[in-house]
Amino acid sequence: MAKASEKVINPRDLRRRLGINQQEFWNRIGVTQSGGSRYESGRPIPKPVKELLRLIYVEQLDLSSLCKEDIEMINFLKKYRTDFFQSIRRDMKEAKRQLHTK
Repeated sequence: MAKASEKVINPRDLRRRLGINQQEFWNRIGVTQSGGSRYESGRPIPKPVKELLRLIYVEQLDLSSLCKEDIEMINFLKKYRTDFFQSIRRDMKEAKRQLHTK
């Protein structure tokens, strides 16, 4: 089974599903419309651009809301406070489930 970061993302299909133009789609990840057009036409997409596509459009992360300390804290909890991290993860999933069932 492929990891999320290994899944192939077809940017043209993704953009069309979202119903947005190339300018809007590619600007969100810092790529010009013409550069994005070349990627959509088959030019190889660099790994950092692929990762940004995944984070922004697949994982739906608002990267402007993240800071280095947040990531460091998450990594610390995952490594050194595993039980606490798993407890928070369960609580978060339950809260999401309850929101969707209302």
